Amino acid sequence: MKEQLLQVKKHLLTGTSHMIPFIVAGGVLFSISVMLNSTPSAPEEGWLAGLAQIGEAGLTLFIPILGGYIAYSIADKPGLAPGAIGAYLANEVGAGFLGGIFAGFLAGIIVFQLKKIKLPISLKSLGSIFLYPLAGTFLTGGIVVWIIGTPIAALMNNLTGWLNAMSGIGKAPLGAILGGMTAFDMGGPINKVATLFAQTQVDTVPWLMGGVGVAICVPPIGMGIATLLSPKKYNVEEKEAGKAAILMGCVGITEGAIPFAANDPLRVLPSIVAGGIVGNIVPFLMGVVNHAPWGGLIVLPVVEGWFGYILGILIGSLTTALIVNLLKNRNQDAEIKNDEEEFELDIVNI
Repeated sequence: MKEQLLQVKKHLLTGTSHMIPFIVAGGVLFSISVMLNSTPSAPEEGWLAGLAQIGEAGLTLFIPILGGYIAYSIADKPGLAPGAIGAYLANEVGAGFLGGIFAGFLAGIIVFQLKKIKLPISLKSLGSIFLYPLAGTFLTGGIVVWIIGTPIAALMNNLTGWLNAMSGIGKAPLGAILGGMTAFDMGGPINKVATLFAQTQVDTVPWLMGGVGVAICVPPIGMGIATLLSPKKYNVEEKEAGKAAILMGCVGITEGAIPFAANDPLRVLPSIVAGGIVGNIVPFLMGVVNHAPWGGLIVLPVVEGWFGYILGILIGSLTTALIVNLLKNRNQDAEIKNDEEEFELDIVNI
């Protein structure tokens, strides 16, 4: 079991290590375009719109890269296309980066099993470059589109209806719900339901964005702070991603926390959800109003009650940082590497 868990972690780390440059490059460029724009939103005209488009490309491609290299780690080159295409489709049907991870493992397992089928000698040369990728892509894509897509769409509709029904409860419970949903999958389907719920009512109920604007930026800022508080608990890639995450969080790009969640979901996801809940409740209770359908520090010029807004960001981010560092006892990557080396030495000794 320990060996199997190490293999799962290895495949996941292969995907995230290739994904991080796309998030960092795309996220930072998109952040710069938003910072230089006259309003806290993605620019739509001029050279800044082009810069935003370049950044969006990186933020769009990272999920296919994540799924593709997870599958590559499992099944070698024949798994790359099925994993990338499956992850792209998972994102298209609204499953977000978690769906991308699922699609990557699904494609890798499918292709790995397909490679066990003995091919005639005349077809062996076509296996790796044609037959396995073709069959793997069809099976993975079919499962994502025809089996996963419909339940996700139904879930999103039900969540939206549930939030509308919950709009009359107290600010603290509603803040906890919206904060947790916003932080949970960082730009994924659950995040989108919560943020759209607040964004579509920014003109009539602007205090909703007062809290959600904080919850949007808490995960990346919190994880960035965590790498600064306990650098020995993170690898080199994560520490570099942490610096970019703080910048992305300041301009309202939640995806900056995804590399950490993908590397270590069991510790990171509860931590960012806790931070999102705390960060959302504080401005709700302090009567903060945000007139922009955006989050992060960049919206401060249109925020009423900026002290409560900043306080929510600080408390929420520190909550995330302290919890995740409490849960992380050591650098997980180093632990895996050492275990793998010990396993290899045992085989040699045998």
